Amino acid sequence: METVALAEVAAVLADPSRATMCLALLDGRAWTVGELAAAARIAVSTASEHVTKLHDAGFVARVKQGRHAYVRIADPRVAELIEHLAQHAEHREPVGLKASLRTQRLSFARSCYDHLAGTVGVALREGLIARGIVDTGDGLTLTPAGREALGGLGVEVPEHGRRPLLRDCLDWTERRDHLAGAVPAAILARAVDAGWVTRDRQRAVRLRPSASSPFAALGVDLTTLGGNPVS
Repeated sequence: METVALAEVAAVLADPSRATMCLALLDGRAWTVGELAAAARIAVSTASEHVTKLHDAGFVARVKQGRHAYVRIADPRVAELIEHLAQHAEHREPVGLKASLRTQRLSFARSCYDHLAGTVGVALREGLIARGIVDTGDGLTLTPAGREALGGLGVEVPEHGRRPLLRDCLDWTERRDHLAGAVPAAILARAVDAGWVTRDRQRAVRLRPSASSPFAALGVDLTTLGGNPVS
């Protein structure tokens, strides 16, 4: 039974167009079918068929807002599965200058579904612990002082929810953990909204000059990370 289930999951992502659409959705946003079609360079009608297959397999959820329909990753577990498969694919040596530069950008800072990964993501985990915002004494917990510090930066931490606040996520480029969960997701959301960082459609995250102060408050000195972090 497990073999059959594994084969069915693999079949969903075996199609290059569906795989491209899933990688696009890893940026955490809700996409229209038309946008997914453009990303995969296929007809909208074909993209709609692929979305149906992804929906039936539990990979994506359909969201309606007024007259508009959107598609997004069904839940963080699906995002992690796609992320890990993408990581495995990107372990191959990049070919050409463009691919190499893209790999460097993703290695330095990228979104892993809805939280920070790469060099910056790992540094954020270390900084939050060093500043006492996150405690590791009994698992990963957000401290009262940490909740206050995040609130001071405008980071809205959910009070309740099914998703864990903090969870370790192995970073494929750093081979160390970065943080996943509701808190890191809230940090990235705030960073994007405040203009501290920008994201492109290939999941690379670019830090802006305004990121220096808030990231320092989170225990991250961006000037020490290398890779021309602030631009």
